Amino acid sequence: MSEERSTEEVAFIFTNAGDSVTLINTETSKYSYETEDEWKDRIKRNVHHLETIKAYKKADDTTSIWGSEDFTAIDAAIVTGKAVYE
Repeated sequence: MSEERSTEEVAFIFTNAGDSVTLINTETSKYSYETEDEWKDRIKRNVHHLETIKAYKKADDTTSIWGSEDFTAIDAAIVTGKAVYE
């Protein structure tokens, strides 16, 4: 069994998820140096990152690490991002 994440670690993970949310919500077109596929892949990686952290479990591999966090912005970014590459 792995070690439980501390409250501070959980808060850090949640806060840093905001970087992916911001990227998905603000980078609505590709950079001049990237192809359409590269841009879509970049968005897809960030969506996958958000989906992965939402699924984080405690050491029991059953119970979510999340408590009262509000996933509204994360969920919206996942929907927005998927609309780009699906």
